Amino acid sequence: MSAHAEPIPEELSPRRLRRRLLQVGAVVGAIVAVVVLGPGLGSLRSHFEHASGAWLAAAIAFKVGSALSYVVVFRAVFCPRMSWRLSYQIGMAEQAANSVLSLSGAGGLALGVWALRRGGMNVEHIGRRTVAFFFLTSLANVATVIVFAALYAVGVLHHDRDPALTYGFGAAALLATVLVVAVPVLLKPEGDSHGSHEEKPGRLVSAVRFARYSLSLGVRDGLSLLRARSVGVLGGSFGLMAFDMAVLWATCRAVGFAPPFGILVLAYLIGQLGGNIPIPGGIGGIDAGLIGVFVLYHQPLAVTTAAVLLYHAIALWVPALLGSVAFVQLRTTLSREDRPAAMCAPLAEPIEEVEEVAVPGR
Repeated sequence: MSAHAEPIPEELSPRRLRRRLLQVGAVVGAIVAVVVLGPGLGSLRSHFEHASGAWLAAAIAFKVGSALSYVVVFRAVFCPRMSWRLSYQIGMAEQAANSVLSLSGAGGLALGVWALRRGGMNVEHIGRRTVAFFFLTSLANVATVIVFAALYAVGVLHHDRDPALTYGFGAAALLATVLVVAVPVLLKPEGDSHGSHEEKPGRLVSAVRFARYSLSLGVRDGLSLLRARSVGVLGGSFGLMAFDMAVLWATCRAVGFAPPFGILVLAYLIGQLGGNIPIPGGIGGIDAGLIGVFVLYHQPLAVTTAAVLLYHAIALWVPALLGSVAFVQLRTTLSREDRPAAMCAPLAEPIEEVEEVAVPGR
């Protein structure tokens, strides 16, 4: 397929993205107006007015580190042979799409699929490695919830303000991990993903087969990367989480708020679930999730709200701005270069098989 034969999806067109960016800006402007002019919010305004510029600068630097970690794990999962320039452009553009589209993260996924297909990458490889990517990046968060719940349980961490919340989410995270790890056994792919039979299957049957194929082999690929102790996967996935968590820590310090470390970690990880609400930029969902969990852990409301709003502003606009520039660069790259991601096509086979075949031939 020619690189120019894969049109950009309508929801990712520059016109649509600009409109979404303006919508997000309008919502943010309305929130700022409420904070500045709203009655009874004097305490909140005071926290903003006295926020430390140095800590806010540190928060921005941490967010850049988180965005770059996303690029690292993206390249490690999809194709370690891909150029860093193309990896940066796709990975950063995905984050911009996730920031401005109301698709619960599917906007970045759609952009990545389009860019990789237009770059010449195998469709089956894209499907299974997309599953592996989400599995590995989610695993960092889930594993950390389990670890911190265990640390509270054995007494390493003290003064848990809401044990039911801590242990409930810890148990749920453990159960989710077990179920996902069992996917390759529960969903063994049926032959090849194309369903090459005498009679051509219908669209629905083909979609179900492709989903089974991608889920089963994607999770298996993710587990193989973990067993291989890939530096890019481990460093990128945990760096993505840790740097973003550091943004929240820095904005807390900026407004003079210092929650216990265990509470900060669990409030961040549990509160992020609010970002699954399909609204532009997660505005409202992430904020309510983070503030709500902090309150459940008996942290002060006004200063917590100030810290969370500052965190979300930085977490939203840093990748949106950097990713918008990267998206423009990506379109230029894909229009000038013929199939820049085509070298990744041989990696459509399972990792273990690739290593057995590829190494002797080098």
